Amino acid sequence: MRYTVGEMAKILGIAPSTLRYYDQEGLLPLVTRSRGGMRLFTDADYETLIVIDCLKKSGLSIREIKSFIALAAEGDSTLKERLALFEKRRESVKERIQELQETLELLNFKCWYYETATEAGTEEAVRHLSVQETPAQYQEAKARLAITDQMIKERLDSPETA
Repeated sequence: MRYTVGEMAKILGIAPSTLRYYDQEGLLPLVTRSRGGMRLFTDADYETLIVIDCLKKSGLSIREIKSFIALAAEGDSTLKERLALFEKRRESVKERIQELQETLELLNFKCWYYETATEAGTEEAVRHLSVQETPAQYQEAKARLAITDQMIKERLDSPETA
């Protein structure tokens, strides 16, 4: 089946201008045009657009996605390069998920902290709780809030920290 820019944009839940931009940037080399010059998208283009969205969300720039599209156009001779790209993106996303999980845990702890303080009418009810006095599901987040001598030494001695 063939879809107009507006139809495909609606299917994907994006702006039609995004599809036009992708086409202008060379991300959609196989998109055909009607006799009147309108872009016509196919089911295969939909799959390509989903992959483009995945790569974009994984942190690739439009330029990098364009390089991937060029590799795909070269065919089987670039399978290893494309696999390597997806493996690298997967690892990057896993790292971001871990960071977000830690962020969520801290947000959950702070919600508990302020809910408990609000119920007590004072922050003093929770401010000085030790890690062990904190509910188990929040202990790891609470512990991350404490600066330790070991942490200071490791971070200050590390060449990666600037």
